[in-house]
Amino acid sequence: MSPSAVPGATATAAGPRLVAGRGELSAAVTDALRSGRPPAYDPETVLGADPWGEDLQLALYLLYELHYRGFEDVDDAREWDPDLLRLRQACEDRFLHTLRAGLCGAPRSVEAAFAPLLVEPVDPSGSLSHYLETEGALWQLREYAALRSLYHLKEADPHAWVIPRLTGRAKAAMVAVEYDEFGGGRADRIHARLFADLMAGLGLDPTYGRYLDRAPAALLATVNLMSLFGLHRALRGALVGHFACVEVTSSPGSRRMAHAMRRCGGGPAAEHFYTEHVAADAVHEQVVRHEVIGGLLTDEPTLEADIAFGCAATVLLEDRLTARIRRAWDQDRTALRTPSPEG
Repeated sequence: MSPSAVPGATATAAGPRLVAGRGELSAAVTDALRSGRPPAYDPETVLGADPWGEDLQLALYLLYELHYRGFEDVDDAREWDPDLLRLRQACEDRFLHTLRAGLCGAPRSVEAAFAPLLVEPVDPSGSLSHYLETEGALWQLREYAALRSLYHLKEADPHAWVIPRLTGRAKAAMVAVEYDEFGGGRADRIHARLFADLMAGLGLDPTYGRYLDRAPAALLATVNLMSLFGLHRALRGALVGHFACVEVTSSPGSRRMAHAMRRCGGGPAAEHFYTEHVAADAVHEQVVRHEVIGGLLTDEPTLEADIAFGCAATVLLEDRLTARIRRAWDQDRTALRTPSPEG
């Protein structure tokens, strides 16, 4: 009898390897997944954990990954383990409360939230793509790709969770955009596949999850935000706001990254990934803003503040990540937690 025919058996392909914890919470998750036992931790540790810190953000990332590809030698059934879900909820509450508190003065209307994103900044010093386009070196482009791989190798997956939570015009438009993200029916054009090609062209390992152990908390938080919004129906408006924020800023940023790859000799696959996004995301921006957001507000006007929150949270976390990377690079240090073995 094949494994898939055995009731309760795990029959999926092996996921990425687990990584070592960075504190009590993430170590509890890792140990629980390896042993099959409930996570052992003090609930007070969650309440006192740094919501931006390595420990809580890694714990969340590991718990969220159970809803994507899981981990090597970890039973797929752990995805819905009540003890792990209880810990996840506690970590989520800490993270979400911090986001809301930090954005209590942010715009609550869609128009006010997105207006600054629709014009090029007067001072581009806070933009990584501006820096990489004009000053970045190839080693920095490679580090940036290694970091971003934690999302781009699952590109558009977190946003797919919102589809069954939308109706009518918003649902149809969201599906149309996601169809493009997933290659328009062609496996070789799936954006995650194009990013894997980019990584290989840069001499990086395109294995899913390969650089998790080297990704700092500021990067993990940007991916965790998508998973947090995507896994909660109550946060569907925030996920739409996040997705729209990404699409609005993607086309001009991708144009700059394509120039950076060309200038530094990143190779045709690296350049192609970004040129593909220049054209596609310019169209996606219009569809998401006018059809997805417009349709959702027609159906559920009370979600406007949530959409604005999703946009503001995305900007906040991207700004934190940019600052973290630039601090390292300005001191001629790696932005990874530890240097990549690929050099």
